[in-house]
Amino acid sequence: MSGTSSPEAVKKLLENMQGDLRGLSLECRKKFPPVKEAAESGIIKVKTIAARNTDILAALKENSSEVVQPFLMGCGTKEPKITQLCLAAIQRLMSHEVVSEAAAGNIINMLWQLMENSLEELKLLQTVLVLLTTNTVVHDEALSKAIVLCFRLHFTKDNITNNTAAATVRQVVTVVFERVVAEDERYKDIIEQPVAVQGNSNRRSVSTLKPCAKDAYMLFQDLCQLVNADAPYWLVGMTEMTRTFGLELLESVLNDFPQVFLQHQEFSFLLKERVCPLVIKLFSPNIKFRQGSSTSSSPAPVEKPYFPICMRLLRVVSVLIKQFYSLLVTECEIFLSLLVKFLDADKPQWLRAVAVESIHRLCVQPQLLRSFCQSYDMKQHSTKVFRDIVNALGSFIQSLFLVPSTGNTSVTPNQTGSNASGSTGSAQTNPGVLGMGGGATVLPAFEYRGTWIPILNVTVQGSAKATYLEMLDKVEPPTIPEGYAMSVAFHCLLDLVRGITTMIEGELGEAETGSQSTAETTSLPAQSSEHQDLQSLSDQSDKELVSRAVWEEMVNACWCGLLAALSLLLDASTDEAATENILKAELTMAALCGRLGLVTSRDAFITAICKGSLPPHYALTVLNSTTAALSSKSYSIQGQNVQMISPSSESHQQVVAVGQPLALQPQGTVMLTSKNIQCMRTLLNLAHCHGAVLGTSWQLVLATLQHLVWILGLKPGVGGALKPGRAVEGPSTVLTTAVMTDLPVISSILSRLFESSQYLDDVSLHHLINALCSLSLEAMDMAYGNNKEPSLFAVAKLLETGLVNMHRIEILWRPLTGHLLEKVCQHPNSRMREWGAEALTSLIKAGLTFSHDPPLSQNQRLQLLLLNPLKELSNISHPDIRIKQLECVLQILQSQGDSLGPGWPLVLGVMGAIRSDQGESLIRTAFQCLQLVVTDFLPTMPCTCLQIVVEVAGSFGLHNQELNISLTSIGLLWNISDYFFQRGEIIEKELNKEEAVLQKQAEEKGVVLNRPFHPAPPFDCLWLCLYAKLGELCVDPRPAVRKSAGQTLFSTIGAHGTLLQHSTWHTVIWKVLFHLLDRVRESSTTADKEKIESGGGNILIHHSRDTAEKQWAETWVLTLAGVARIFNTRRYLLQPLGDFSQAWDVLLDHIQSAALSKNNEVSLAALKSFQEILQIVSPARDSEKPDTPPAINVSVPVVVGATTATSLGRSFMRTDSIGERMGRYSGAELPAVTDEIEDLNLWWAAWNSWYRIGSESTKPPITCDKLTFIPSQPFLTALIQIFPALYQHIKTGFSMDDLQKLGIILHGAVSVPISSDASPFILPSYTEAVLTSLQEAVLTALDVLQKAICVGSENMQIMYPAIFDQLLAFVEFSCKPPQYGQLETKHIANAKYNQIQLFAPAEWVALNYVPFAERSLEVVVDLYQKTACHKAVVNEKVLQNIIKTLRIPLSLKYSCPSESTWKLAVSSLLKVLSIGLPVARQHASSGKFDSMWPELANTFEDFLFTKSAPPDNLSIQEFQKNESIDVEVVQLISTEILPYANFIPKEFVGQIMTMLNKGSIHSQSSSFTEAEIDIRLREEFSKVCFETLLQFSFSNKVTTPQEGYISRMALSVLLKRSQDVLHRYIEDERLSGKCPLPRQQVTEIIFVLKAVSTLIDSLKKTQPENVDANTWAQVIALYPTLVECITCSSSEVCSALKEALVPFKDFMHPPASKNTCLRLGMS
Repeated sequence: MSGTSSPEAVKKLLENMQGDLRGLSLECRKKFPPVKEAAESGIIKVKTIAARNTDILAALKENSSEVVQPFLMGCGTKEPKITQLCLAAIQRLMSHEVVSEAAAGNIINMLWQLMENSLEELKLLQTVLVLLTTNTVVHDEALSKAIVLCFRLHFTKDNITNNTAAATVRQVVTVVFERVVAEDERYKDIIEQPVAVQGNSNRRSVSTLKPCAKDAYMLFQDLCQLVNADAPYWLVGMTEMTRTFGLELLESVLNDFPQVFLQHQEFSFLLKERVCPLVIKLFSPNIKFRQGSSTSSSPAPVEKPYFPICMRLLRVVSVLIKQFYSLLVTECEIFLSLLVKFLDADKPQWLRAVAVESIHRLCVQPQLLRSFCQSYDMKQHSTKVFRDIVNALGSFIQSLFLVPSTGNTSVTPNQTGSNASGSTGSAQTNPGVLGMGGGATVLPAFEYRGTWIPILNVTVQGSAKATYLEMLDKVEPPTIPEGYAMSVAFHCLLDLVRGITTMIEGELGEAETGSQSTAETTSLPAQSSEHQDLQSLSDQSDKELVSRAVWEEMVNACWCGLLAALSLLLDASTDEAATENILKAELTMAALCGRLGLVTSRDAFITAICKGSLPPHYALTVLNSTTAALSSKSYSIQGQNVQMISPSSESHQQVVAVGQPLALQPQGTVMLTSKNIQCMRTLLNLAHCHGAVLGTSWQLVLATLQHLVWILGLKPGVGGALKPGRAVEGPSTVLTTAVMTDLPVISSILSRLFESSQYLDDVSLHHLINALCSLSLEAMDMAYGNNKEPSLFAVAKLLETGLVNMHRIEILWRPLTGHLLEKVCQHPNSRMREWGAEALTSLIKAGLTFSHDPPLSQNQRLQLLLLNPLKELSNISHPDIRIKQLECVLQILQSQGDSLGPGWPLVLGVMGAIRSDQGESLIRTAFQCLQLVVTDFLPTMPCTCLQIVVEVAGSFGLHNQELNISLTSIGLLWNISDYFFQRGEIIEKELNKEEAVLQKQAEEKGVVLNRPFHPAPPFDCLWLCLYAKLGELCVDPRPAVRKSAGQTLFSTIGAHGTLLQHSTWHTVIWKVLFHLLDRVRESSTTADKEKIESGGGNILIHHSRDTAEKQWAETWVLTLAGVARIFNTRRYLLQPLGDFSQAWDVLLDHIQSAALSKNNEVSLAALKSFQEILQIVSPARDSEKPDTPPAINVSVPVVVGATTATSLGRSFMRTDSIGERMGRYSGAELPAVTDEIEDLNLWWAAWNSWYRIGSESTKPPITCDKLTFIPSQPFLTALIQIFPALYQHIKTGFSMDDLQKLGIILHGAVSVPISSDASPFILPSYTEAVLTSLQEAVLTALDVLQKAICVGSENMQIMYPAIFDQLLAFVEFSCKPPQYGQLETKHIANAKYNQIQLFAPAEWVALNYVPFAERSLEVVVDLYQKTACHKAVVNEKVLQNIIKTLRIPLSLKYSCPSESTWKLAVSSLLKVLSIGLPVARQHASSGKFDSMWPELANTFEDFLFTKSAPPDNLSIQEFQKNESIDVEVVQLISTEILPYANFIPKEFVGQIMTMLNKGSIHSQSSSFTEAEIDIRLREEFSKVCFETLLQFSFSNKVTTPQEGYISRMALSVLLKRSQDVLHRYIEDERLSGKCPLPRQQVTEIIFVLKAVSTLIDSLKKTQPENVDANTWAQVIALYPTLVECITCSSSEVCSALKEALVPFKDFMHPPASKNTCLRLGMS
């Protein structure tokens, strides 16, 4: 139940009514009795109704006319008190809705009367209001009367009444229309056929309307009439009316009840037919009026615009446009055009202000603007209303700056204050600065070319809260404060932009999500004509096409005007907040244009922001070209021009930074203001948030940022982020603290901007990259040809962009790296280059470490793509770039080395691309990388890359910059080979797999698989490549490298060669080893002989290496030795190869040429190698002979058997015992004979080589000068030492010819003299009798031969004599040293050791051959002892030759160079004869020895009676020793010759006897020469001679009487001479008296005495029968003479005499009988 119908309320109502009636009755009791009565009857009536009815209110309403009557009568009294009471009571009834229509009519009539009497006016209004608002009983005429009543009260004299009435009218009008709304609501479900309204029907034709609607229609129609100053149709009784009030009422109805007009055609008709013409008519004075035009000139006076009406009209227009635009399209076009006109500069200020306010109201309604655009701008032949509005605002703003408004001319005083130091003038003269107690507050304002306009806070953003449109109480036009219109216009622009962009972006968003939901692909290319993939023609896409067209049209219509206005305002703004708003508007517009793909407009807005960021007039080509295109157009607005105003430079802004412009020519400094920085931040914001729609404008944005960054002095740091830093040259940048705090922020925004590029789509990203690339190109152009610091912005940002887009790096990798590689890294400016390389390497490293999906390990293509630029850097020659490249490689290896996989060839290629001329540090860094690879990464790389590693390592060996690197790289090659060895099986499997794949591909393509060493299996090829690389290094120009490489090559082949397939050895020998030998030989023979002073730096070079030739000699030595060693150790592998014998020949040829080279070191080494290969014993003769010798003459695959070249299952053994070696070959068993033959050929080849070396090297030179090359002793020694080993193998076929060849060589070798420099090392001191090693070797060689002959066959023994000859020739050397060609040799004692003049040519020294000759002699003796009886020895008169040879030293005796020689000769002779004489006697008959005897006799003769005198210093002991030797010879004669006189030629015996005779007594002649006497007397010798003579004489074996006779004759002669000497001595002694006799005579007598004693001794020893009596008689006859000598004075003679006399005691017998005497006599 409602509040008025509850029982309590009803009860209270009844009580109140009764109370009111009672009160009325009381008041009227006296004066107005009728009224009193009526009141009382009323009480009764009320009570009755209450008692009778249950629904009291309904009953009351039924009877309301009667119930009301008393009160109406009361009002008629016109008594104020009574009237008031009555009106209150009536109001109470109304409020309880108990008044019927009739009662209401009565009440209204009563009120009308009161009104006409001007009574209780306010109460009347109140009552009418209550009556009309509480119910709807008042209709039609009654209603109109009530309304007119209110109107009339509005025009009384009383102000309060007027105002109350106005309010009441407004409320009543509202109530009337509210009833229509309620009525429509009630009937909305009943659909009725609308009756067609005829266009020209009577304006009263409202029959179709329902009651409330009809009332409202009549009311609105009359309001129009009244405003138009016409009579009303329905509001009868109106007396006066104002237009202003009418317009206000029209406005409120239109504004509050638009739906009534839109739903009812009648009302719509009213709008079109009545309201619009009315408005247009009322506007006419404003349109025609021109401010300042003189009235006199025009024919009719123009009505002046009237502010109240004009303002209200504008309000009405605003409502019409806002609410009924769809009904009044044409009319609105007119209204809008009027609005635009009102902004003209020649209109009054207040008119322009309200017009701007009106436009503002439109600007905050984007949907409305959109409708304008669709209805006008997009229609042909229609006014471009929307564009005009925007342009009008623009020109309005411009006009405010250009024409100072009349209202504020006085306010702007002349600025006389000088612009001191760039501040904004002095405070007194600047209206923008208000003095505030010493401080100064700058008002926000716009300032342009001297015009200063403050910015007022006129409205809240987004709402059009007008000031002057609300001044309904003002009649006179108000004065507009300065800056008001500008501020509103400014807000119009901002709201316009905000509205449009929000709306369009919202719809765009919906469209996009819609299209995504229907899975339609919408492409947004830049061209505005084709926005849609037109394949799908669904409704949605059609609708979207329409929408797009509208959005584009809106933007196209407004952008020029907006941009012109905003740019001007931006330039003029002195307030940070205003600037921020302008920039935000420009930014949102730019973003919107970008989203719609409107390139020109987008670029124009961006250009504006960019220009704002840079100092005024900053020369930036990109921007200038863009703006030129824009400013050349001027946009026409109904005859007016909007020009793009260029920024003025004198904007009063705080300067916050001073820096250098980024330009080719230094141009002083430029200043940045805080506004520039603000714009910069907007630009950053734009790029950050709307990067996706920037497209080609990235160019503008980035160019601007680059310049700003440069001016602010931001420099790129790690990863491309910019940090505050200073340029090296030029005046340094000045930054205020304000901007200093901003810098880190700007820097981080810049970084975030590029970080956010990861959210851009691919196309936008490409735009960004392209823009950066072209910026970079510009920066590079500027950096050409000067050393100025270049701008690195673009490069740094390319890096940053790349780093954040790693997840899709593929799409931008090529343009990015291509630019960095081809342009930046090759730039002549080092800083630019360095950054290019930094960027590129950082990107590559980041790319490799980034966790891609799928990972790099599964995406080889991407990995190679990432690594490729690293390799491309190798094409750039700048060393700084290469250093960066290599550092990058090093870091990649350290971080990614394990996972490079297929990227290895690229990485290795980078290291390998370093050339020798590229500087030490570069090579060192590259080498560091390589070392890392070899030490850590070989196992992780694909085996196919190993070959590249080998090649790269080899190439470092060949670099000649840094010796250590070359040497270390050789070490690396050794490590690599070790790795191959350890991982052999794995590598081999992998390579074979790869090989199979390649083979297949090659077959498919129909090409031949091409790789080095092709037929060999891939693993072997790897080894061969390694060997080939080392081989190249072995002929490097630097000796140390050659040495190291050589050692490594041979060690590698030695240690790991077993891994090779058998067939590969062929390649190793021919392609690697022999090829190397050839090259070394060639280099050595052509090497320079110039002396090298030092080895670089302060290193002294040893004299043995001080020429290139000597250094190459060392290499040759190493190489040859290495090859020989391989031939030696791998013979079992090489021999089964088909062409082993050829290889052997080649090797021998190399050995020969080395041995014959004129370099002692090389030649000696060659022989050592020769020795090495000859120590090889052929496997067939080996002590560890395997069960299956290798098959020789079978082609290779058979030999290899189970392990042919293709097999993988090779055993990787490191063991090399012969058994295991042989176990690898399962060839067929062949008879060992082939092996023998094969071997013999090899050995004979070796013998031939040996012979050639020997004969060449020992052949004496033809001419002799200082430079003659003479082979060294060690060389010759080595040469001869080879023979024994060699001979073992060829002895079976060794012929006499060969022996002669050998002899020549041996003889030649021994004859070679030595240099005096070398002599101290080779020769013993002359006194030592030692053999040189060469002589030892010669004898050894002969010894070997002789032993072989000894055990050899019969036909070999014919060689004995030749050997004897050879040895005897050597024996002769003891006395006759051999000559070496024409060479002049000195005796060792005379040679100077040239120690001081180190390099003077050496003298040649003959050796001491004595020890050698003596040793040879010993050998001869030994040999003869063994072979005396051999037929050949006998036949060839060896014994005679020996004797003949010995005769030389024996005859020289004391004249021999060495005393030992003749002594040895004697002992040898004795030994030889002791063996040889029996043989000679044996063969006496054959006559083979006939010629020997005389030779022997002469030899004895020469020796025993030598012509050479003993040396003076010979001691007695020595003499006696020598004498004993002579004695030995005589003893030999007595034992070996004389006893066999029968078998010996007679002449010989005779000669011997003569000799003995001669020896038995020294002085044969009686005349002594001085010399003879001086010779010491050989008493012992004489004695022996005597004895022998006697023994021989008295021997009972005398065969012929002749012999005995010779002996006896000799004895008697001897005895006779003795007697003579004794006699003469006694005589002389007597004569001389005291004087001693001469020494000679004394000696002689002593000798004779000794001879006598010897003779007696001999006779005693002889058989008595052999001595005849005569002899005895002669002996005894000596006795008296001897006794006579006793008196001599010489003690020596006395002692000798004693000795002689003593034996005579044997003759002292007692006298015997006659018989005895007779017997004695006879005997």
